[in-house]
Amino acid sequence: MKFLPAIDRYILRLVLMPMFAVFIIAASLLVLDKMLKLFDFVATEGGPVSVVFRMLANLLPEYASLAIPLGLLLGILLAFRKLATSSELDVMRAVGLGYTRLLRVPYAIALVLAGVNLVIVGYLQPLSRYWYEQLQFELRSGALGASIKVGEFTTLQDKIALRIEESREEGRQLIGIFARVSSPRGQVLTISAREGRFLALKDSPDTVILRLTQGQIIQDEPGKSPRVLSFSSHDLPIDLPAIEKFRQRGGMEREYILPELLQIGWNDQVSEAARNETRASFNYRMVEVVMMLLLPLLAVALAVPPKRSTSALGVFVSIVMVVAYHKVNEYGQAVAALGRVSPELALWGPFAIFASLIVWMYWRIAYVPGGQPIGALERFAANFGKWMRKLAARFGRDRAGAA
Repeated sequence: MKFLPAIDRYILRLVLMPMFAVFIIAASLLVLDKMLKLFDFVATEGGPVSVVFRMLANLLPEYASLAIPLGLLLGILLAFRKLATSSELDVMRAVGLGYTRLLRVPYAIALVLAGVNLVIVGYLQPLSRYWYEQLQFELRSGALGASIKVGEFTTLQDKIALRIEESREEGRQLIGIFARVSSPRGQVLTISAREGRFLALKDSPDTVILRLTQGQIIQDEPGKSPRVLSFSSHDLPIDLPAIEKFRQRGGMEREYILPELLQIGWNDQVSEAARNETRASFNYRMVEVVMMLLLPLLAVALAVPPKRSTSALGVFVSIVMVVAYHKVNEYGQAVAALGRVSPELALWGPFAIFASLIVWMYWRIAYVPGGQPIGALERFAANFGKWMRKLAARFGRDRAGAA
């Protein structure tokens, strides 16, 4: 840190704290929202709770690709807003430090985070998305050891119906068991037992033993009278269902890494629909990363409020602009994937418009004396606030008079 001038170290400290705070808050909100849905899904499928956290871990790259640009933007914006409201920015500019010079450290941070985001969206996110889909498949198929639901009938291979009253030791020990087993010859066994425990067989991994204790068996065969047998211990073999293997990675365009997108998107031997989807995905990922290089300019343009004002309108406008641009890119990707518009036009066209707007806003704040990119919005917000306060005061006086 000593090789950096004091002013750069100061700006670095101002940027890093809010940037990490916004990143953590944004990622936490996204994770918590998804966690509730995953708990409900895993509980419905009867899977272990630990799989929820494995699925959330595979969603972190996707959430990070959204939280990193937002954290970068708000970190720089809040840092320069603090400099502006404390008049430190005026002092810096008075001694010859322009906005371009002050953006040296923010741009270094933006370059590093853009590289990190490129690795995330280009490599980690496709792989983690595939692993997430694999966990979902294994949970539905029972490959993750989905437990038998207490108080409900569970059917195994259409020949065993099993119901338990209580489960212990993560489903290995069962209390209050009722089972009905049918054979191809028409024989039906109705079994009730006080306890049971699942045991694995070393020689036959596809079969487990349900060892029952203290119970009765009612044996019913066609043409014969039922027989009732009591037992202190009885082993009931259960054949595990064959678990279908999950598909190979690459079933969807979002599971391809960047080199694979390039290979498929410009391959004449691939169908046109696949080429459109992969080209749209490639351009979408690239335009999201490149846009990060313009976020420092946008942050500075919206960070500086008018003189003698502490308005936070720029913070609100920055979030709206970034979220709106992200949604425009998602729409452009969807349209381009259908082949209706060229992927380059659908995604780089809005980028060019948005980049031109950002450059104009930065030019206004940095090189036009007294320039305020959102000055009209600031004046409208100030007038609207005054009007609302007057309306509230009038409403309060009317209520007091009526009382």
